Amino acid sequence: MVRLSVAQLVPTLNGGGVERGTLEVARELVRRGHRSIVISAGGRLVPQLVDEGSEHLAWPLGVKSPLTLRWIWPLQRWLAEQDIDILHARSRLPAWIGWLAWRSMDVMTRPRFVTTVHGLYSVSRYSAVMTYGERVIAVSETIHDYLQRYYPQLPAERIQRIPRGVDPVAFPYGYRPPPEWLAQWYRCYPQLRSAWVLTLPGRLSRLKGHEDFIALIARLRAQDLPVYGLIVGGVESGRQRYADQLRRWVQAQGLDGAILFAGHRTDMREIYAASTLVLSLSAQPESFGRTVLESLSLGTPVVGYAHGGVGEILHGLYPAGLVSPGDLQGLAERVTTLLTTAPPVPMKPMFTLQSMLDKTLALYESLRHAPRSRI
Repeated sequence: MVRLSVAQLVPTLNGGGVERGTLEVARELVRRGHRSIVISAGGRLVPQLVDEGSEHLAWPLGVKSPLTLRWIWPLQRWLAEQDIDILHARSRLPAWIGWLAWRSMDVMTRPRFVTTVHGLYSVSRYSAVMTYGERVIAVSETIHDYLQRYYPQLPAERIQRIPRGVDPVAFPYGYRPPPEWLAQWYRCYPQLRSAWVLTLPGRLSRLKGHEDFIALIARLRAQDLPVYGLIVGGVESGRQRYADQLRRWVQAQGLDGAILFAGHRTDMREIYAASTLVLSLSAQPESFGRTVLESLSLGTPVVGYAHGGVGEILHGLYPAGLVSPGDLQGLAERVTTLLTTAPPVPMKPMFTLQSMLDKTLALYESLRHAPRSRI
């Protein structure tokens, strides 16, 4: 085996789906004896990254400022000095810095350039940088279709579909939280004991469907159903006002105590397993839907809007949970039905973490030996 040196570029390492995927690939690179480096502005996941054997370079390539362009030349020098084989950009601004550094290097000795399209970005020249990779990873069929529709100049042979995946060992089917976790959980939230718990995971952002979730809980409570809503996710930077608005709306609807804000949590496996249903109600299509897949992997039913990556996953694994986007009446009816007669989630691993890792590292290896050209 020839050792690879792979540098991944992300804005920060604070715990979102992109960052977690970055750590998963980094961990697998180290496990297979390769060198793994992540370049980011830092964040709460950096200690884990380093503990697992990767290197971290604290460069703020994702800061939206003209001053960020100053990192182009240091990055170019670093790539050459460190003899990096693969430069993998996972976000737009770091991709611009990476591409601008990469494009003027010697074609025969520069790293191979890979991008992953993690989101349904606005179609623009700024977003187009995610199509500049020598290989462009689409994380779902939804992303593949988006690329082909809005960037027809991107050759189909440069796109590779590699769906995100979940480790069934980390999210085992039928998992139940340990007694000590449950005891602490019910000390914090005693009202959730012996109740129907509907959980909406995701940062507090206008796109994540919190308004629909609150409206759903209000409808169900009006029917005297013993349901509680659990909102799990931190406040996005610059979104504190929105988070405050949500809390005021909950109070105005008389739902204090019925809808709980748990904030950012690192024990999502236990929370999913302790939930009756998990919801995915994003107003706009998601590129994939990791929270949906994690919940289903555990055997917890999911109800979600039938669009984007969430729709893909539910169509394949749990069609009973599909609801037309924005249909609040249909949502309430579907949830009411599943609370009493939910069909079991099949034990059917369609999207596994190991498959994603195998395909990603195979892409690195094949691209390393592929003919070089100036893109």
